[in-house]
Amino acid sequence: MLLVALTGGIGSGKSLAAEYFAACGAQILDFDQLARDVVERGTEGFDEIIARFGDGVLKNGALDRSRLAEIVFADGIARKDLEAITHPKIREAFDAVVASLDPDSILVCQIPLLAESSYAYPFDFVVTVSAGEDTRRARLINRGMKDYQVTQRMQVQATDAQREAIADAVLINNGSEDELLRQVENLYEDRLYPARMGM
Repeated sequence: MLLVALTGGIGSGKSLAAEYFAACGAQILDFDQLARDVVERGTEGFDEIIARFGDGVLKNGALDRSRLAEIVFADGIARKDLEAITHPKIREAFDAVVASLDPDSILVCQIPLLAESSYAYPFDFVVTVSAGEDTRRARLINRGMKDYQVTQRMQVQATDAQREAIADAVLINNGSEDELLRQVENLYEDRLYPARMGM
């Protein structure tokens, strides 16, 4: 199995790149979805979050993710506490997914905070999606985020330069969707598929 990390800052276009990798034939694993799954109501993660943050992060009996995000993006200690709850559970879920897949797969893991993580996942290849800050900000505001929310999230993330420093390949996503698609297809055909085949 070829384990590929797909990372990039908020608004860079990771999700779209993941869709394109899937169209090429890769299996996709979204770490944001893993993070949601491990804190669903009824899980140990859910109970630990309520014990740490209180009922104020609940809405109709479920986690109010927007409220929780407001807290942790404004308070570094709270963010580290949340990560201490979720990260070990995410790693366990990741291991379970890998064990369940065909060993001949190319697994592309959409993992936003790879550069910020202190855990060394066993990735064979790292791809980062980079885009200018103004471009990313405009995309996020178009999705309904407030400007201050975008700033908060960008401030706690690694820079493009830091992500590119750990990458084996960089996809530049300042242009059209077709331009990104061509970059993904070329990377898959020229480097990922041959690496999986031992070529």
